[in-house]
Amino acid sequence: MDKLEKKTNRRDFLFTASYTVGAVGIGAVIWPFVDQMNPDRSVKALATTEVDISQIEPGKSITVLWRGKPVFIKRRTESEILEAQKVNLNELPHPEKDEERVKKSEWLVMLGVCTHLGCVPLADKGEYKGWFCPCHGSHYDTSGRIRKGPAPTNMEIPKYEFVNNNTIKIG
Repeated sequence: MDKLEKKTNRRDFLFTASYTVGAVGIGAVIWPFVDQMNPDRSVKALATTEVDISQIEPGKSITVLWRGKPVFIKRRTESEILEAQKVNLNELPHPEKDEERVKKSEWLVMLGVCTHLGCVPLADKGEYKGWFCPCHGSHYDTSGRIRKGPAPTNMEIPKYEFVNNNTIKIG
């Protein structure tokens, strides 16, 4: 009986060892395929971008690229800020207060992509002196909110922060 017991234990050990070696082998073969699905270093480097805003005059805007998309950074004038803040929210297709869309009222940072079909709107155009998308006629105000046209929502505000008074970090 003792001999039979030893054979069983040895057989169990061989099965367990074989399964373990097989599992490790399969893992070693599959890992490169799984790992290649991760973003490469160049994509990770574009996850954030810092922008110097010290040279932007009131009323002017710049466009920078972040993750392959345009980002509008506008330094608004006092009249543009007041105009954006006094809008009756009941008139807006996608109601959002101006204060919810900015961190500092003077600076508007938003993705420069029309929410209708992804076109890039033109700055300082349209009926509301904000942005106008000539492709299908969407009008945005000085806060990037949709006011007229087929676009369903306001232009998107990306995650951003002020590093200091002269630099914005997007992403």
